[in-house]
Amino acid sequence: MKPRWSTVWPALIAGVTFVALWYGTRAMISPARDFMLPPPHEVLAAFGEHSTELLSASRNTGIGALLGFSLAVVVAALLALTLSLSNLIRAGLYPYLMMMQMMPVIVIAPILVLWAGAGLPSVTIITFLICFFPLVVNTTQGLISTDRRLVELFKMYRATKWQEIVRLRVPAALPYFFTGLRIAGTLAPIGAIVGDFSAGNSAGNGGGLGFLTLIYGAQFKMAALFATVLSGCVLGFVFVAAVSGLSWLCLHQWHDSYEKSDN
Repeated sequence: MKPRWSTVWPALIAGVTFVALWYGTRAMISPARDFMLPPPHEVLAAFGEHSTELLSASRNTGIGALLGFSLAVVVAALLALTLSLSNLIRAGLYPYLMMMQMMPVIVIAPILVLWAGAGLPSVTIITFLICFFPLVVNTTQGLISTDRRLVELFKMYRATKWQEIVRLRVPAALPYFFTGLRIAGTLAPIGAIVGDFSAGNSAGNGGGLGFLTLIYGAQFKMAALFATVLSGCVLGFVFVAAVSGLSWLCLHQWHDSYEKSDN
């Protein structure tokens, strides 16, 4: 296994370079417009100044993202299993799933507000819609892409359909499932922020990062606005790290991608 430092120093160099470019870009902006790009130290100061608001908004956005993400995982897994069992059902529903995947979710946000009400319910539904499609598409593809020779072997030994699904198709589909899960984990915080931006509500201190973006943008608090953006990035990193950790736990002992990375 490679030393851990060999994987850390490139990221550190990239981070230092990014901060240097940030300062350099701001130095080239005219003084009349330099407020549009606050320097990193002002953004860090804004974190301290607005920490209470940012933490509360991050928590609310995280709750909406987690609820929508979890609901998408459950529904997508059940639907993918159903689609994999019947060619007829798959032929009937799959085209409509592809069509719904191209639906601009932000356009239907006003409809969701009328149906479910502003705030967490609408944010959860929007997050669900954004996360659902990559999950169901990847999981279905994994379930129907099982090695045909192994399927024939199970049939030769008179395995039941349930045994074929549980002991063969589901394990074989796990890499596909986790690929969809990584995509959904990346999209979940984005979906919650977009949902909060278009259907959020600050009643009862329930506003998220998207709602906070509207407030800081209207007040021209640029440093606080950048701090809000970075808070969303941190939230996204938490989701992706959690999904990556779960994927490692389930796949590292047998899947080729992890075996190769450990050599």
